[in-house]
Amino acid sequence: MLPYAAYLRVYEPLAAFSPRDQKIWAAYAESRDRPRRAGALEVEHGEAVRRIVGVPPAPAPEQESRNAYLRRVEDVLYVCPWQSRLRSWLAFAAFRGSTPVKLAHRFVPQAVAERTADDFDRYKRAGTPLRTHIRSSTWHVPTSWFAPFDSTERWLVLGGEPVESPEQPAQAVAAPARTMLYVTSMAQARRRVARALGVIRRHAPETAAYADFEDIGRWLEEFHPHSLVELDYGGLVHLMDDKTLEADQSVAELSAALTGLDNGQEELAFAMYQRVVLRWRSIQALQSAN
Repeated sequence: MLPYAAYLRVYEPLAAFSPRDQKIWAAYAESRDRPRRAGALEVEHGEAVRRIVGVPPAPAPEQESRNAYLRRVEDVLYVCPWQSRLRSWLAFAAFRGSTPVKLAHRFVPQAVAERTADDFDRYKRAGTPLRTHIRSSTWHVPTSWFAPFDSTERWLVLGGEPVESPEQPAQAVAAPARTMLYVTSMAQARRRVARALGVIRRHAPETAAYADFEDIGRWLEEFHPHSLVELDYGGLVHLMDDKTLEADQSVAELSAALTGLDNGQEELAFAMYQRVVLRWRSIQALQSAN
């Protein structure tokens, strides 16, 4: 079973971590037993499935994950911790907040749910930051996630060979057989999101899109300025055939929409924005398909 989800990740340079964590992640990078990038999503998903199908189910792991996604550019190691426990707590809190109590208890017994919530409350009372290096989205890529990137930063792999390789060496990594990635520097990501916010603020400040882009901008500001930002289509590539993946230019289309909006080309802006929205709306509709 494949997780139909996309991921937005931040990789911080090793120097951004505490001295203790620097030693841990440096040793982890040299370990032969750690999950390699090509199979890391499957490992992460498998752990989650085993927790959920257990009796009783476990909404969050007992301990925080010791795994991470890694990138190495020249002599610099970049680390994106999985943070499986924290991400599970946050997801479970959102689930409980949006699901009627009686229905929620059909998925997770009340005693388990309360214990999970108590564990999370203790974690928060300890003052530990709730910042996650990974955001996930099931069945679609949110439009605001395309803002940090440029179309030249696309890394598309079909059948094991790269069809498009990016100019930056940060993208030259091992990948699964079918992959769609974008990777950029934090400086570029912040600049592009700030530009998008400026355009929307001038021309459409009351739209829901403004809040989405603003949220991404605030999140990026929480990390080291020399980090890397990655958009991974993840399991969504299995909902798209090769032709569809090759034709996907969501990043370029969003950029064109913003440029058109700022230049008074409203018809062009609307057309480009709708192409992005309708593409992902059609994929998201597969969630309820028979």
